[in-house]
Amino acid sequence: MKFLVIGGDAAGMSAASRAKRNRPDLEVTVLEKTMDVSYSACGMPYNIAAPDRDMDTLVVRKADVFREKQGINLLTGHNAQFLDPARRVVEGTVSGGRDFSLPYDRLLIATGASPVVPQVEGVDLPGVFPLKSLEDGRKIKQYLAENTVKKAFIAGMGFIGLEMCEALMERGISVDMIRRSGNFIPWLPMDMCRFVRTEAEKRSVGMHFNQGLKRIEKTEKGLKVVTTALEFEADLVILALGVTPNSDFAVKAGIEVGKHQELSVNRALECSVEHVYAAGDCADAYHVVTGEKTWIPLALRANRAGWAVADTVCGTRTELPGVAGTAVFKFFDLQVARTGLSYDEAVASGFEAVEETVKTRSRAHGHPGSGDIWVQMVGDRRSGRLLGAFMAGKEGVAHRINAPAVALSARMNVSDYIQSDLAYAPPFGPVWDPTLTAAIQLAKKME
Repeated sequence: MKFLVIGGDAAGMSAASRAKRNRPDLEVTVLEKTMDVSYSACGMPYNIAAPDRDMDTLVVRKADVFREKQGINLLTGHNAQFLDPARRVVEGTVSGGRDFSLPYDRLLIATGASPVVPQVEGVDLPGVFPLKSLEDGRKIKQYLAENTVKKAFIAGMGFIGLEMCEALMERGISVDMIRRSGNFIPWLPMDMCRFVRTEAEKRSVGMHFNQGLKRIEKTEKGLKVVTTALEFEADLVILALGVTPNSDFAVKAGIEVGKHQELSVNRALECSVEHVYAAGDCADAYHVVTGEKTWIPLALRANRAGWAVADTVCGTRTELPGVAGTAVFKFFDLQVARTGLSYDEAVASGFEAVEETVKTRSRAHGHPGSGDIWVQMVGDRRSGRLLGAFMAGKEGVAHRINAPAVALSARMNVSDYIQSDLAYAPPFGPVWDPTLTAAIQLAKKME
């Protein structure tokens, strides 16, 4: 049987590797349009912060390892452009212009997502970069090495924007940032937003809201960025305005998509066309809280979905329950995390939402080094279910968010979560874990 995979990063290479491990006799071919496969894209801002680190240290496994040790027919520089489901054939071009045509018995589309690049003047100027692929990271790092960069401008304040802000300031570069709306981190409670913004203000980050990118101009001094009502001088511009799924290839073949143009799949990752699967940032998922379709492109889901497709292709049909949208990011000394639904998202999904926010300590009373930790929990008054949790603090956030994430997957009630037997030691937290304290206060409001 011929198993063809389009896309050589998280979902694609996870699927190819597991399929070949499950069934060594399987003919596994992977098409990757770039020359890079299997790398840690999430590590790029931290790599950029360190001038002496090679960007290629983020490569998890080199292409030749997949070819020589695992027996995978990995074809880099192969751009898939046309899918014919009736004939079960994928066609495209190789770097240099040669055409190719490959048949398949089972096909996985794992084409990922691309950075949003606004259609405004100047986005193609030297010194203006998105950050999504490893090659993007190389170009930014090379530009920093070859040019004197004192001022940077970042369009966007999502995960990548905030992480790049920290990375550039680590290198002594001042940063101005814009966001089109007036909300800093829209899913974060207002008290926590102020907490995070204070950290940015302490570092003299220029944060400008209700500003859209209008154009970028080349000047004698470098670059001029023009927004809705402001102008900025910059030596470097980072476009961090989000991502969009790479689905055009599949859409042309008649495969169904969701509202963000993400490929629509069932719990077994099957597309609307027979024998075709989709996984990773190009595909949707079911939300474990709402049971509805959602598009939350994150690394763990991509790897897990690749495994599931491989198992199904090898004869063990595998379905995934879904995602909770669990995520965490570092912003200077702070950790900020979320899982599940915010209060507004819960209301929009039809729940009788109740929220409670607490500020407590990251370590036991009297233990040195303790700091503030903010926790918000959201529940449903009708059913008693826990719906979401949000945290911010200088320590104890990144891994603490995993407990409510597991509770969401288990569909636990708030009262059940309060009875969870969580670990305690003074250097790591109070006797009553901050999430338990938040759950107790939330339960009182839900009565």
